[in-house]
Amino acid sequence: MSETRIVTVAKELPKYSRTTEDILPFIEMWLSNEDDRFRRKVRKIFEGAAVDKRYGIMNIEEVFTATSFEEKNNIYVREVKSLGKKVLQKALKQSGWQSNTLDYIITVSCTGIMIPSLDAYLINDLGLRQDVVRLPVTEMGCAAGVSGLIYASNFLKANPGKRVALVAVESPTATFQLNDHSMANMVSAAIFGDGAACVLLSSEKEAKGPRIVAEEMYHFNNATQMMGFDLTNNGLQMILDPAVPETIADHFPEIVHPFLKKHGSSISQVDHLIFHPGGRKIVQTVEALFGVLGKNIDDTREVLRQYGNMSSATVLYVLERFLEKDISVGDQGLILSFGPGFSAQRVLIEW
Repeated sequence: MSETRIVTVAKELPKYSRTTEDILPFIEMWLSNEDDRFRRKVRKIFEGAAVDKRYGIMNIEEVFTATSFEEKNNIYVREVKSLGKKVLQKALKQSGWQSNTLDYIITVSCTGIMIPSLDAYLINDLGLRQDVVRLPVTEMGCAAGVSGLIYASNFLKANPGKRVALVAVESPTATFQLNDHSMANMVSAAIFGDGAACVLLSSEKEAKGPRIVAEEMYHFNNATQMMGFDLTNNGLQMILDPAVPETIADHFPEIVHPFLKKHGSSISQVDHLIFHPGGRKIVQTVEALFGVLGKNIDDTREVLRQYGNMSSATVLYVLERFLEKDISVGDQGLILSFGPGFSAQRVLIEW
């Protein structure tokens, strides 16, 4: 069986950005017909979300303009193609790879609908080989960045000497619902932002970068109602159960310890935690669980602060920060994310 290595990570941000402070007046205007108590509560959610800034595929006026699902999705399609192309080009340039040397392309997105999927456009735009293997991952939400790493790893373990590009492009902004005043919509509006990331992986003998030691998914039973989207005539409407952080905490020992033990490691041997910043509460929950073990998730918190939760792409922004550090040979990292299903996805890596 061949070894899989993470060669490089690149990120690409949409052209619009706004601070949380800039957004608050728009929130006030949007909720002007609601009572004061409700408006104060929503303001508190935004101010307490631990997100200072976020990026978007639309300017803020467009976000707060009532448009049809079709119009929002058309913007999503146009911008996802552009961001996907830019981020893949950037990653290829960083690694010195030619686009026609890719054997497998995985594209990840859950915030809009396009058929054919993004990978088909990337094949044409960047001149990928006609026999490249395509895998679009569309309905796994925030966990899908790690799902993509798992699929890439499985492919590369079985196929020595191959190259994979994993491209995640998300625009939660395109799913924002103007006529939904539910708490789920308020919380998701407060934490989400748009962004793209690309990871290149290889099973070539000469490949450099941390190697993937093991990868596994963990599925919570009877928890499908916790997170996801309802497809309505107005678009994708957020489902977000307030019990998510608590549920993660309950399952946490089961998610982490048996997985590490099975692969000859333990939490004391894991030096670096590459955790998906789902939102402030999830970050605090995981921080409390890891903190007692003497670990920190500062990079996770920093990515949330600078960009918000960009769904599947976010954990890859955290991974990029670790690849830029000077990490000792033999150090281990645990990549971890949660998403609809409800599921936890884990990848153990070693430098």
